[in-house]
Amino acid sequence: MKYSRNILSFIAVSVLAVACGGKETETSNDQTPSAPSATAGTSASGPVATPTGKIVVVELNSDAQGNYFKPANFEVHRGDIIRFTLKSGVHSVHFLPDSNPGKTNLPPVSDLLQLPNQTLDIPVNLAPGKYFFQCDPHAALGMMGHVEVEQ
Repeated sequence: MKYSRNILSFIAVSVLAVACGGKETETSNDQTPSAPSATAGTSASGPVATPTGKIVVVELNSDAQGNYFKPANFEVHRGDIIRFTLKSGVHSVHFLPDSNPGKTNLPPVSDLLQLPNQTLDIPVNLAPGKYFFQCDPHAALGMMGHVEVEQ
């Protein structure tokens, strides 16, 4: 019986490792980007901001207060990095085109963040303006936010 529990534990850990592999998320708590994907130059959707090295951390939470981003409203500058960090629950980050009319170069919807302290780094290559984002599984529960991009 003890042998089967060990095998089941091994299988569960293996499945979890495979399921979490290959995603565009990081699990580092380091406050400096190792190699942000934003580089000076031009992308297919326009100029790409030069990395500034500033990281703005936004926590994703599920607790007695509900499901929420902390902070839910914040300001960044082109070249910064928004680091979404999972604190509790299972969440996504989605900059919806319908909720950001006329805005281009929106980040793609993220995979679900599932492990505590798992992170998603988004280089700020957006034009100046205000952008709406949400957690898809918890949008109906009010898990939404706004980011103001300054020059």
